[in-house]
Amino acid sequence: MRYALLVSTDESAAISERERARRAAAGASFRDQLQERGMLLAGEPLQPAATATTVRCWDGGDVMIAQGPVSRASEQVSSLFIVDCKDVDEAIDVATRVPAAWYGTVEVRPVGDM
Repeated sequence: MRYALLVSTDESAAISERERARRAAAGASFRDQLQERGMLLAGEPLQPAATATTVRCWDGGDVMIAQGPVSRASEQVSSLFIVDCKDVDEAIDVATRVPAAWYGTVEVRPVGDM
């Protein structure tokens, strides 16, 4: 079954270049491990939430377009992974290994069929 791992972090947190490099190396290692296990279907970092455009549409054709993310929470979705796991327990296990879980949050959500 496919699961989305939505990684949220505080984009406003000040981190040193050394810490930024450590996080990048840990993230690359994590992606490599998932690829070796054949679990990684997709994984991408996202641009900062400030670059988002929010679109809302209503019946009748009304459209509202706003600059910025849907929510103004202290943490914003900063990257995502789509993983292939046997069940939610395995997906949770994978989520506990996401390096960003050290300083952020990982939401595990089943991917539905369109």
